[in-house]
Parts: sequence; structure tokens; C-alpha cells
Amino acid sequence: MIPARNEADTLPACLPSLLHQDYLGTLAVILVDDDSADGTAKAAAAIAERAGWQVTRPAGPRPPSDRQLAIVSARPAPPGWAGKVWAMSEGVLAAGTGAAYTGADYLLLTDADICYRPGTITALAAAAERGRFTMISLMARLRTANRWERLLIPAFVYFFAQLYPFRRASRPGGRTAAAAGGCMLVRTRDLAAAGGLAAIASARIDDVALARLLKRAGGNCWLGLTTDVASVRPYDRLADIWDMIARSAYTQLRYSLALTVAVVAGLAWLYLLPPAAAIAGLALLAAGASGATAVWLAGAGAAGWLLMSVTYGPMLALYRLSPARAPSLPLIAALYAAMTADSARRHLAGRGGEWKGRIIPP
Repeated sequence: MIPARNEADTLPACLPSLLHQDYLGTLAVILVDDDSADGTAKAAAAIAERAGWQVTRPAGPRPPSDRQLAIVSARPAPPGWAGKVWAMSEGVLAAGTGAAYTGADYLLLTDADICYRPGTITALAAAAERGRFTMISLMARLRTANRWERLLIPAFVYFFAQLYPFRRASRPGGRTAAAAGGCMLVRTRDLAAAGGLAAIASARIDDVALARLLKRAGGNCWLGLTTDVASVRPYDRLADIWDMIARSAYTQLRYSLALTVAVVAGLAWLYLLPPAAAIAGLALLAAGASGATAVWLAGAGAAGWLLMSVTYGPMLALYRLSPARAPSLPLIAALYAAMTADSARRHLAGRGGEWKGRIIPP
């Protein structure tokens, strides 16, 4: 199920990857047109027809049949509902699952900018069955086609994994809960038992909220990295990545100014202090200073800088980028700290959560 708002440009690259999956069971796709103004629904219909799929526009809760694309126009969101969660709930209704979630064994909640390699849906469903998972979520491989994406996008995933360690998020009964909204395969009966999407109606960060809901209900959730699922969303300028972070960081920090200050200070302490100490120590030694202080500063700072670079290396490898980029992590952390601070500023100024022309209030 795909909630889509003004995604006519991304659908040609991504929707076919779902329509051409070799899934042996019943596979239907529901696209929820969330008040688009760019012909999103028309583009989706044309793509499906070229792929040989039937296109329907259901007027009520009737499950689409195999190899059928159902295009649903989302109704205006009721008070208290976040836009994307409401669009997702409209898709659930169109799937025929309704409040009881009985129309399908699994719901794949995905985004319009996500592409799937052949066989991915089959592998997801098989893994869910083997592990009896309530939800399997895969962190899509994000685009790294330009210099800003190569500099900042792998670090985005790195910092996400620091905030929500994947092993802890995947531990049954653990308190850490997280998911990646681009790809979430959810067992419908478990979603119903947890209260359904209505239980997270107001969530601005829907993926983490859904994971928390399912884990609190006793669900077994798994989160991991993959190269079989990829996002084609472009971030051509620094401003594009900046807006992505500034849009949601303050929300993630529960609209707490104190917590935001603590996070910014923590980033500075963990990622800026070691290189600052190394440089200061080397400067003292170069100036002819003697004594243990200069040596300790240089050594401790360099060790800390090396350690963070080593931990960043596997993420660079996942994105097929040179390990020589790893020492730039302090600079990247400084940029993310600035984006986080700007997120608080935007929310306090009444411009937080802006996405495709919508400003979502706290």
C-alpha cells in the first residue's frame, strides 16, 4: 500500500518494481492519492496498464483482486489525524481489512519513492512466516548520486542506527522500538490486536510510532539494513537534506527544547571534541610546548577520532563509498547538529513539519 502525494515523477521508476514482483500468492497494490496536484493517480494508472494490471477505483471497502491496482482518493483527514497516517488508514480500508483487518495476511506499507528488487516481496513474506514476526522493516538504501548525498546520507542512516540500535530494536520484549517507513511488512491480525492505525492517528513519525505500538502489544518486530530495497528520492542540494532533517528532528525529540539542547551538546561532545583535542594537542607540540598535557590531548583526541571513523566505516562500505571519507564524520555531525537546532527554531516559529505544502502542527 502506497500513500502518495505529488509523486508523479517518482512513480515511473518505482511502481513497476512492485508490479513485476514474482510473488506466488495474491498480490494487490493500493495507491492512496493524498490530494495530489500533479496527476499522481493518472500516472499510476498508466504504469499499471502498461504492466498488464487491472486498474480500479473502489468506492468502498472491497479487497482488490490479484494483480490489481486500486487507486483511492483520500478523504480530508479528520481532526487529530496526521496526514500520512490518515492516508495509510484509507488504504487499509480499501484493502477490505477495515477495523478487523481480515482482508489480507500481510500489509506492505511502503513509499512512492521506493524500488524493490525481484523476489523481495516473496523473501519478506517468507521471513515473516519463519520468524513469526509481527513486522519486518527494511531500511532502504538511500540515493547517493551527488556530492551532498554522498557526504550526508550514509551518516543519516549511521546516526539513526546510533539512536535506535537495530539489534535492540529487533530484540523480542526489548524496550527499543523503531522501523523504517519506506518498507514495513505488517501482519494484519497483529495490527488489529494492537489497536490499528487509529492508535497512532496523531503520529508525525509514523514508522517509529507503529513499531512502538506493536512492541507494546507484545509483537515481535525486526529492523535491518538491505540493498534489495532502494529509495530514488533526490536530494540535489544541501538545502534539500537540511529540510528533510529540520522537518522532523524536533518532532522526534518530542518538541522538547531541553532535549534538543542535550542532543546538540551530545553531538558536539562525541564527534567534535576528539578532533578539537587532537588539533589543539598537535598545535601545542608544534609550538614547542612540552609536557604530558599536549601529548595527552593529541593522543586522546586522535584515538577518539580514529574510533568514530572505524565505526563509520561499515556504513560507507554499505554505500560503496571510500573509507577515506570516514574522518569527515565530525564535520558531518556539526552539520546535523545545526539541522537539529534549526528544526527547533522552525517549530517554535510555527513552520515546523512542512512537507509538500503542508505544515503539520504539533
